[in-house]
Amino acid sequence: MESLIAAVREHEEAARFLAWPGDFDLDRGDHVEDVHLASGAVLDRFAGDGAGGTFFFCGEGGEERPILYADSEGGAALVAVGLPELVRLLLVVPWWRDCQDFSDEESRELEAEYLEDMPDLAAGRARAAAALGLELPDRSTVLARLSEVATRLGKDYVLIFTPEGNPYEPLFAA
Repeated sequence: MESLIAAVREHEEAARFLAWPGDFDLDRGDHVEDVHLASGAVLDRFAGDGAGGTFFFCGEGGEERPILYADSEGGAALVAVGLPELVRLLLVVPWWRDCQDFSDEESRELEAEYLEDMPDLAAGRARAAAALGLELPDRSTVLARLSEVATRLGKDYVLIFTPEGNPYEPLFAA
């Protein structure tokens, strides 16, 4: 199977959609702070967002590894297990950071705001998914999975600000 990172780089329209509204850019991966996982597992930066946040692969392996997101304000959360899951999240619910209660209602309200500026959002999403060979689950499924990963599985992925030894704050309440 081809690397999904390579596929994103190869398909310009998909990369543009992931860059915005997904706020995910493979050319940004510099986290401004020295960090590590409390478990001591490997932490590999591989992408970032426009506000200084960073996406990290956790542990050994390839694109199937768990993915932790750290914002530039000292918050972090496990957001996906594997790059395909992350890309589906970014395509289906690019406003995921603001879905604090993981509800369909909250997501619909946020989507309405996005649609004001991007009336072709659904078409762009569909083209990006097709270019990457991904089938997209519905919004409820994606939000339920984000909730599970961030609040349950994520408890084993605590990001530490290395110079002070302090953990990052969880992005989502358990």
